[in-house]
Amino acid sequence: MTVSSAPGKVYLFGEHAVVYGEPAVPCAIERRATVTVDPRDDDVVRVVAEDLSLNGFAVEYSGSTDEHPDVDVPTPLVEAAMGYVDAAVDQARDAADAPDAGFDITVESEIPLGAGLGSSAAVVVAGIDAATRALDVELSPREIADRAYQAEHEVQDGQASRADTFASAMGGAVRVEGDDCQPIDAPSLPFVVGFDGGSGDTGKLVAGVRALRDRYDFAAQTVETIGDIVREGEALLADADAEAGADPDEELLESLGELMNFNHGLLEALGVSSRSLDSLVWAARSGDAYGAKLTGAGGGGCIVALDPTPETETALQYTPGCEDVFRAELATTGVRAEDGEVRDE
Repeated sequence: MTVSSAPGKVYLFGEHAVVYGEPAVPCAIERRATVTVDPRDDDVVRVVAEDLSLNGFAVEYSGSTDEHPDVDVPTPLVEAAMGYVDAAVDQARDAADAPDAGFDITVESEIPLGAGLGSSAAVVVAGIDAATRALDVELSPREIADRAYQAEHEVQDGQASRADTFASAMGGAVRVEGDDCQPIDAPSLPFVVGFDGGSGDTGKLVAGVRALRDRYDFAAQTVETIGDIVREGEALLADADAEAGADPDEELLESLGELMNFNHGLLEALGVSSRSLDSLVWAARSGDAYGAKLTGAGGGGCIVALDPTPETETALQYTPGCEDVFRAELATTGVRAEDGEVRDE
């Protein structure tokens, strides 16, 4: 039995714009997906998903999931969850040159599906790590990140960026611009996450931004402006010269929060926010957060705020439509075996 976990993420800045080659800064958070893998003697893949729906589900298939397994949960959920697991299995088989390898796989996750916290990336990263370990193949976190990106790129019909999978594989704060992905130093930012209980259709939201960008010059300029915000935020982090994991000073939090507020406004203008997300953003700001914005594709799901005090958590707890709120620590470790082993870069 091989067990691996990988963290989810929040975007400090840059979602959607990263699809068009602008930079983004996602940060891994200590909410993890855990994948357990047992090799089989045949080519069957059996998947038990403990936390991907209210009651979980089990799927068994041979080869791939192209024929859509017959299970009693919503079809989009099965297609999404099994598509990512299937793609992770394909990547592990390819890495091990074992096209007929079979597995019993159990997926457990602390990350809500489709909520902007990188649940699919975490499952794919952890799945590739566990399956390749089970097949006695050693991959570095960067190699896992690359394979996980290829898996998401396939499942998302070419609309994935490297941001989610790289952050999940590497941990900490990272900078992604096109194919250039690098870890960056960041202090222990006081993230507070609010969840509206919903999820957005990533493909539809990305397509909507693309249509606006293609139709209006000012929409394309809005995407570029998000990139400018990211660069300004990077400069702030670099100038702070804080050790990774150290507590940030108030001046840095104020400046980062202001940029987060700008970023949310631009995402709202691009049509990827929602009434529930806007409500949570404003509740967080009224709770004295330094800044707040949606995180991920939008349309429903999560917002992220900066606040070291309990005020934002309290404000969100009493906001209609907020189903969950929690503090999220920066995950300084990315993908890891749950026996404590971390792969060398």
